[in-house]
Amino acid sequence: MIRSLFQSKARNPIHERCSSDSFTQLRSKYALYYRIAEKQNGTRVTVDGKDLVMLASNEYLGLSQHPKVIEAGKTALEKWGSGTMGARSANGGRGFHRELEEELADFLGKQACHVFSAGYLACMASITGFAQRGDCVLVDKNMHSSVWDGIRLSMASVERFSHNSASHLASLLEVLDPQQAKLLAIEGVYSMEGHIGDLPALVDLAEQHRCFVSLDDAHGLGVLGENGRGTAAHFGLTEKIDIICGSLSKSLASTGGFVAGDAELIEFMRTHSKQSIFSAAISPAQAACAQAALRVLQEEPEWNQRLWANTRRYKALLDELGLDTWQSETPAIPIVLGTREKAYYFWKRLWEKGVFTIISTAPGVPPGKDLVRTAISARHSEEDFEIIESALRYAASKM
Repeated sequence: MIRSLFQSKARNPIHERCSSDSFTQLRSKYALYYRIAEKQNGTRVTVDGKDLVMLASNEYLGLSQHPKVIEAGKTALEKWGSGTMGARSANGGRGFHRELEEELADFLGKQACHVFSAGYLACMASITGFAQRGDCVLVDKNMHSSVWDGIRLSMASVERFSHNSASHLASLLEVLDPQQAKLLAIEGVYSMEGHIGDLPALVDLAEQHRCFVSLDDAHGLGVLGENGRGTAAHFGLTEKIDIICGSLSKSLASTGGFVAGDAELIEFMRTHSKQSIFSAAISPAQAACAQAALRVLQEEPEWNQRLWANTRRYKALLDELGLDTWQSETPAIPIVLGTREKAYYFWKRLWEKGVFTIISTAPGVPPGKDLVRTAISARHSEEDFEIIESALRYAASKM
């Protein structure tokens, strides 16, 4: 009855827009995204009864299945319940928030940290918490969507520079007012391309022109640097980065995000960022799992070592097959096919042979860079690699 009433309702322009969007129709027809897994066990998922090797997850270290992480989540749930049911600005924080923030700050080499219920919110806050109308944000054109949303909300002006190009950034800085407040927004690891940010050159320019530096290191944490301390530590530039933000849903096997920096900066952000003021606090289990994963990361370096051994093996296979990996330097490795059609058929053939990946097409990537995005985990086993190799050889032979 309710459904029939809804269907009889006069269609408005928004209904028409949604029903006529070609990309939405394409995604629906081929079921490219939002696939539902009935089961998950390590690097294996079951979708529509089909067992697949997961080759699209950002769980670089594979710690979501670690016994210490699982036990920490159970203990926190029993002690604190399922959540705090509100924002920390209204309900206050909890001991588990403070513990995680202190350990993260210490790990990253910063004075203080604030954790959010989503990495997207954290990266937005890394801009909205500091930039304002009249300021200028200089941003790598390949930055994550969360940062672009933060820039729009900040009301600051924006200057885009070519991906990882210190020379282009320098040319922009030369013509800007030296007295204008400037924020440089860059990534440690660009997740779609797998590139490592050219921090030495970019941060040097920022220092010369008195820019505030915000680093999104969601895909660098746990992957680069000593004990996985991230891209700033990898280059020895932690002291020169004002803010490090990122996600708990990659190497730290949880959900949420963080912003770390000097104590006065974090306190300023907490009172000026709507993402921290008005969003619900991270749950007890989320915080406990991230904290446990952070400790495992430091106590069991073999996870990072396995990750890089697997990455080298996988990259060698892709190179042997002559596949374009966009010169990725990290475990986030795209397979660039060039057109939407080629990307779709390559993805489909991997799926047929038992490998779960996703495709990314323009405008998500530049025209001509339509790709299948893959990511390696420390948990990928010998048996996983046999399936992955067989699938890739099959897909490549059909191109």
